[in-house]
Amino acid sequence: MSDDRRLIDLLDRLARVAGNDRNALGLNPVQWEALRFFARANRFSCNPSGLRQYLGVTKGTVSQTIIALEKKGLLKKAPDPQDRRGVEVRLTASGKKLLADDPLNRWQADLAALPSAKRRSLESALGDLLRAALHNRERQPFGFCRDCVHFLRHHENGEPHFCALLEAPLSDDDSALICREQSPG
Repeated sequence: MSDDRRLIDLLDRLARVAGNDRNALGLNPVQWEALRFFARANRFSCNPSGLRQYLGVTKGTVSQTIIALEKKGLLKKAPDPQDRRGVEVRLTASGKKLLADDPLNRWQADLAALPSAKRRSLESALGDLLRAALHNRERQPFGFCRDCVHFLRHHENGEPHFCALLEAPLSDDDSALICREQSPG
């Protein structure tokens, strides 16, 4: 078996272990991913279209996922203040509380047991692999605002930062969120 194939098998096995952990607390894996997405996405991406692009699933899957999470009281929809035709999706207090018990939090202890140099190397390698996979499949990377070519630090029109692409002020909190418009710097 080639080294590449062994790596693929390891990644697949890790994904299955993580997938088994995700079938917890009454949510399926897509619902967990949706909650995580809406907790991390900026105001330009917190909508059904942003979730669809992030997950790479159909509109129907996104619609059913949002409906199920709304019924559970974990998400709420509101009119998008920037686009009257659109909706903004946000976590409720119950959704935020549930994310505190996210089954993937168990992985933090497993990662913390690795030496820091291995963690950094793993993060770099997996990041590169994900970027390549998304690029090869023509999917959006959804990176952090602060790492985008359009992100302007301490801009005169900012709060204190500014997005040159969307011509919008950004706070320090905004800069740490993921965006569907992100272009790596």
